[in-house]
Amino acid sequence: MRPRSTENRDLPPGMYRRKRTRKNGNVWVGYYYRDQTGKEIPLGTDLVQAKLKWADFEAKATPAELKTMKGIFDEYERKIIPGKAARTQKDNIYELKQLRTVFDSAPIDAITPAMIAQYRDSRSAKTRANREIALLSHVFNTAREWGLTTRDNPCLGVRKNKEKPRDFYANELVWKAVYAEAPSELKDAMDLAYLTGQRPSDVLSMRKDDMQGGYLLVSQGKTGKRLRIVLEVDGAKNSLGLLLERIMRSTSRHLSPFFIVNEYGKRMSWGMLRNRWAEAREAARVQAELEKKPDLANRIAQFQFRDIRPKAASEINDLSDASVLLGHSKEGITERVYRRVGAIAKPSKG
Repeated sequence: MRPRSTENRDLPPGMYRRKRTRKNGNVWVGYYYRDQTGKEIPLGTDLVQAKLKWADFEAKATPAELKTMKGIFDEYERKIIPGKAARTQKDNIYELKQLRTVFDSAPIDAITPAMIAQYRDSRSAKTRANREIALLSHVFNTAREWGLTTRDNPCLGVRKNKEKPRDFYANELVWKAVYAEAPSELKDAMDLAYLTGQRPSDVLSMRKDDMQGGYLLVSQGKTGKRLRIVLEVDGAKNSLGLLLERIMRSTSRHLSPFFIVNEYGKRMSWGMLRNRWAEAREAARVQAELEKKPDLANRIAQFQFRDIRPKAASEINDLSDASVLLGHSKEGITERVYRRVGAIAKPSKG
């Protein structure tokens, strides 16, 4: 009997992999089952489904590696995570790493709600534990779709840890202190983040050709939500329109299509922005200390670039307008997580 090739040794007996390079350079991979007569039966291009079909042909149970969470985690990481947004991919990979330390060797049908609750209680990072259990829940649902289990999702009904949303609000003193120490490209990023109310990654992705028909077109990387932010009112440019006009004028010597660029005209990365932010914030904190303003220095030290988005939401009087700008489908999210100042109230007597 001819020995199996090296590239097929990871597959069950009787299952083979075929590869073809298409004209466009992409590599097509298909899986086949070879029965006792030598006949090859196509199993498709999906490895998980191919192994399940192989198990049917062999009249055996699901392959052992797909019975434990390790194998299911591997398939989820290979097939599902790459289709998510870049930041979500990074978060999911970290969350899987935590989940693997506990559940890797566990058979999928052996995991119970009590085990999920025990995992929740054992994690010191309570908010992170909620995110990890949410991911585990999606892994279970995906495994059910793949036919790897018929059990109910054990994560359903398990109580989540209580979360307290971040409530830091950058008031005008804090904002001006950091802004005064910021280089011009950081000032541009701060202004653009504030006037658009968008996440840092979306601010850094904004391009000059996103300006169309009196709007700035935004496609949120995390949610895929699309927005059109107004640049003009009654034919005159508003604050955002004037800001973008100023940025384009100051960066006109550079070829980059992005609004936020460094002094050399290169697109600003998150790492570059984070370094500039840290330097400006520290300079502002030290200045406040020199001026003997310890409370201000402490608040400056807490200020993060991501606090600009809730600052924008907090300073828009109309909750509905704030929710639309941030791209939320429900006003409750905007009010609970992003509105960090109290509602405006009148005294009991005028």
